[in-house]
Amino acid sequence: MEALIPVINKLQDVFNTVGADIIQLPQIAVVGTQSSGKSSVLENLVGRDILPRGTGIVTRRPLILQLVHIDPDDCRKTSDENGIEGEEWGKFLHTKNKIYTDFEEIRQEIETETERISGNNKGISDEPIHLKIFSPHVVNLTLVDLPGITKLPVGDQPKDIEIQIRELIYKYIANPNCIILAVTAANTDMATSEALKVAREVDPDGRRTLAVVTKLDLMDAGTDAMDVLMGRVIPVKLGIIGVVNRSQLDINQKKLVADAIRDEYAFLQKKYPSLANRNGTKYLARTLNRLLMHHIRDCLPELKTRINVLASQYQSLLNSYGEPVEDKSSTLLQLITKFAAEYCHTIEGTAKYIETTELCGGARICYIFHETFGRTLESVDPLGGLTTIDVLTAIRNATGPRPALFVPEVSFELLVKRQVKRLEDPSLRCVELVHEEMQRIIQHCSNYSTQELLRFPKLHDAIVEVVTSLLRKRLPVTNEMVHNLVAIELAYINTKHPDFADACGLMNNNIEEQRRNRMRDLPSAVPRDKAAAGGSQSGSEQTDGGTGNWRGMLRKGEDGSAGDRAMLQYPLSSSPQKGHAVNLLDVPVPVSRKLSAREQRDCEVIERLIKSYFLIVRKNIQDSVPKAVMHFLVNHVKDCLQSELVGQLYKTGLLDDLLTESEDMAQRRTEAADMLKALQKASQVIAEIRETHLW
Repeated sequence: MEALIPVINKLQDVFNTVGADIIQLPQIAVVGTQSSGKSSVLENLVGRDILPRGTGIVTRRPLILQLVHIDPDDCRKTSDENGIEGEEWGKFLHTKNKIYTDFEEIRQEIETETERISGNNKGISDEPIHLKIFSPHVVNLTLVDLPGITKLPVGDQPKDIEIQIRELIYKYIANPNCIILAVTAANTDMATSEALKVAREVDPDGRRTLAVVTKLDLMDAGTDAMDVLMGRVIPVKLGIIGVVNRSQLDINQKKLVADAIRDEYAFLQKKYPSLANRNGTKYLARTLNRLLMHHIRDCLPELKTRINVLASQYQSLLNSYGEPVEDKSSTLLQLITKFAAEYCHTIEGTAKYIETTELCGGARICYIFHETFGRTLESVDPLGGLTTIDVLTAIRNATGPRPALFVPEVSFELLVKRQVKRLEDPSLRCVELVHEEMQRIIQHCSNYSTQELLRFPKLHDAIVEVVTSLLRKRLPVTNEMVHNLVAIELAYINTKHPDFADACGLMNNNIEEQRRNRMRDLPSAVPRDKAAAGGSQSGSEQTDGGTGNWRGMLRKGEDGSAGDRAMLQYPLSSSPQKGHAVNLLDVPVPVSRKLSAREQRDCEVIERLIKSYFLIVRKNIQDSVPKAVMHFLVNHVKDCLQSELVGQLYKTGLLDDLLTESEDMAQRRTEAADMLKALQKASQVIAEIRETHLW
C-alpha cells in the first residue's frame, strides 16, 4: 500500500500538465498562525532548509510540496543518467525540466516566484507553487504549506488580509480528500488555537484533522505539555504529536536538520520519556505517511468515478467543438442541412433536444391557435360596441322617408358587417404571434440543436439573416390572406346558411309562443276576435315568409300600451321662443322617451340575428385563420428553408468567410483535448492500481 502515494503524485503530475485543479486529490494541508512553526515542521520532514525565512507573513502563496522517496540505487542511477551531483534534488513545475541540487537555490526560487505573482508588499495569491523533492531520506507525502493566519495588516497589506488568508485556507481544507495538519505552539493556550478552530469548522467530526504541537522546549519553567499531548485539554481523533524545532539562533548558525532531529529525540527522552516514541519529527512523518495512504485508499473509488464522469463530459465538449475543417464545401452543406432539419423537427415536435421549461416550436404554435387565438375570439362580444340606439337608428336610416312595414334587410347587413369586422385584429395578431415563435425557433436551434454553428459565428449570423428574411417576406402574404378571409365574410352575408336558417326558425317559434302568452293575458273587456285578428294577420304574414325567411318574424303585433314601452333617448328639437320663427334644422336635443313595443321587438330580433350570424362567422374564422397561417407561413417556410439557405449561402466565394472559426475556438479545442488526454491517462493510472492489487 506504500505505492499508493506515488500513484497520487503521478496523478498530480498529470493534472499539473494542463494546469487544472478540477480533481481534488488526497493531500495534507498545513494550517497555523504566523510564527507557529509551520515552516520548521515542513523542513524537518524534508530534512533540508528549503523555505523562505523572515518576520511577518513569509508564506504568501500555497506551496504544494511532493516528497518522493527513492532508493539509493535508483538515486545513483538517476544521478548518473542526468549528470546530477548528489542524492537529493528538486524540480519546480514552472521551470519545467530544470533540476535543482542546491537547496539554497530552491529557497531563492520560491521567493522569486512568490514576488513575481504576489508582489513585494506582503500581499498574497491563491496561485500555488509546485515543488517536488526527490530523496532517499523522505517518506512519500504530498503537503500544502499555506499562509499563516493573521489578524492585522502589516505594511502595504490590504485591510482585509485576514479574510483573504482565511478564504485561501478554506479553499484547500474544505476539500473532503484533504488531511488537515493543525500546527499550534506549545507556549500558547491550546484552547485558543486558531488552527484547530478553522479545522473544526470544515471537519466538525475531526475525522481528518491531526494536531501538531511545536516549541515544546520553549514552555515556561515548571510547566510541561503532558496534558496537551495526552489529549486531555483538546482531544483530537487522529492524535496530537509534539515536535521540537530549531530556534532562530540554530538557523542563523546553520544547524543541520539532521542534528536538530537528534537533539529533538534527546529532549523527548529526557522531558517526556513515556511519550518519546509517539512524538517527534520521525514519528510525525510515519504517521502522516500512514494516514495519507489510508486516506488515498478510501478516496480512490470516488476518485475513479469522478475521473470517468469528467472524461465523458470533456469528450462531449470536444465533439461539440468539432474537428478542424478540411472540406469546407462539404462542411458548409452539412451545417446548412442540419440546421434546416432541426428547424423543421422543432416545429414538428421531433427535435432531439426538447425544451422542458416552456412550450417551444410547434407546441407553442398549437397553443397560439387553440388557446390564445381561440380564447381571444370567444371573448369578443357579438354585440360589443352596439347599443339599442345604434340598431334603431340603422333600421330607420335604411327605410328612407317612408315609414317601414318591415325591418329592412340592409340594416341587418350593415350592423352584422360592423361586428364581423372586429374579428380582423385578433386574427392578424395571431399571425404576428406565430411569426414571433418562428423567429424564436432560430435561436432555439442555435443554442441546443446545432452547437457546431457556434464555431462559425459568421455562418451563424448569415443563417439567422436568411431565415429572418424568409419569415419577413412571408408575413405580408399571410396577413393579406387573413385579411381576405375576413373580407370574404364581409362580401356576402349568407342568410340562407343552414345554421342561420335554423336560428331564425327557432326565434320564430319563440316569438309565436310569446304572442300566444299575451293573448291569454288580455283582460276580458278586450274582444278576443280583435286581438286574434291582429294575431292572424301577423300569423299569415309569417306563414308567407316561412321559417327560412328572417323577415317573417318581424311582421307581428301592434304598438303596446304605455306600460310596455321601454326608455329611449331620442332627439327632439328645442321649443322655439315667442316671436321667433321655428327653424326645423335646429340641432335637436335628446330627451327621454320609451321604446314602443314594436321598436323594442325589432331591436331585439335584429340583435338576435346579429348574434346568431356573428357566431357562425366567428366559428369560420377560428377554423380558417390557423389553416391559412400554417399554409402561407409555417409550411411554406418548412418547405423552402433548405433551398433558401443553399441558394443564399452555398457559394464558392463565401466558403472561407462563412467557415472562419471564432478566435478562441481553436484554443478551447486544444485545452479540451489536453484535458481529455490527462483524464484518460489518470484513468489508466487508477486501472494499474487495480491490476497490481494496491487497491
